[in-house]
Amino acid sequence: MKIAVPKETREQENRVALDPESCKKLIQVGIDISIEAGAGMAAFFSDDAYRKIGASVVPDVAELFGNSDFNLMVNAPGLRPDGRHEADLMKPGSMLLASIFPTRNLDAVKKMTERKITAFSTDCIPRTTRAQAMDTLSSQGNIVGYKGVLLGAVELPNYFPMFMTAAGTTLSAKVFVIGAGVAGLQAIATAKRLGASVTATDVRPEVKEQIESVGGKYIGIELQQNTQAGGGYAAELSAEDKARQAKMLADHCAQVDVVITTALIGGVVAPKLLDESIVKSMKPGSVIVDLGADGGGNCTLSKIGGTIDIAGVRIIAPTNLPSSLPHHASMMFSRNLLNFMMAFWKKEENRFDLDWNDDILKACVVTHAGEIIHGPTLKALQALNSTNA
Repeated sequence: MKIAVPKETREQENRVALDPESCKKLIQVGIDISIEAGAGMAAFFSDDAYRKIGASVVPDVAELFGNSDFNLMVNAPGLRPDGRHEADLMKPGSMLLASIFPTRNLDAVKKMTERKITAFSTDCIPRTTRAQAMDTLSSQGNIVGYKGVLLGAVELPNYFPMFMTAAGTTLSAKVFVIGAGVAGLQAIATAKRLGASVTATDVRPEVKEQIESVGGKYIGIELQQNTQAGGGYAAELSAEDKARQAKMLADHCAQVDVVITTALIGGVVAPKLLDESIVKSMKPGSVIVDLGADGGGNCTLSKIGGTIDIAGVRIIAPTNLPSSLPHHASMMFSRNLLNFMMAFWKKEENRFDLDWNDDILKACVVTHAGEIIHGPTLKALQALNSTNA
């Protein structure tokens, strides 16, 4: 088995799919690893660090992909700087493990289908106890929540903690976190550690105890419908519940200093929670950190990937926040991929076991043998084709 790890081509992507530590563990079970030259440099892993543990460093990406049975990447295959598409460079019939977000990257999915690539998307891995160690959404979501709070603290014209000084007392900042998934819970914990007074909400009332366990105070409304979409994800609200939630959000946002939104439906699509009227009801100098930006943004006024000022309210909508902490982000992402590989590795036969009866493999396979296997991706592609027809 030969594994290839290319340098990521997404703009401002500093992560690498495999760090030297995880690379060494794969080599120890008999796998040959090839790394594209410079692939780990932005995450502060040198080529020499890979060479020392027995990996090959390859400068030619066509050679890298062409000799590989299994490719490990952070993002979906995309265009290289020279205009070649990474999927076109992969050996037909080879395998890919990456955070593909297939419904967002349909062009890559179509190319992988044409090349008969067996592609596994880590963002589709089910949120079960067995799969926790493979869950890149969780490992990278931790970073998103942490860094989002730091961005909010930098933009806020106030202290986060309460200070009692000879010049007087400053009150602690009031932080409101919307969404209590992995990113939201980390945001609550980080804001609390910085000394803020933290409230939080989620459409899933069962997360109340989790919010309180990391230092937040739960606020919410009694919903008329079940909001569990399965796998630990939230479902979309009914029209009635949306209206009641919007009033609660408007009332509470007007009282706080920082709003951090982390809401995603199914872990992919960001629902619109904050509109212009809510933003304009907030105090001048307050801050919104829209951590749903990668999914389209939770605020209707967000400038995706940038910052905007509306009536004295700063709205930050950063994308790909894990890339801003590339060393630890790569380490955790790499461990997720290692755990996935080892869960299906047959050491005696030196091969990856395509066990289609396994719940994890069935859930995260996107393409195989020239077909799109992932149901939501197939529906998204059919909808796109009907729109373009």
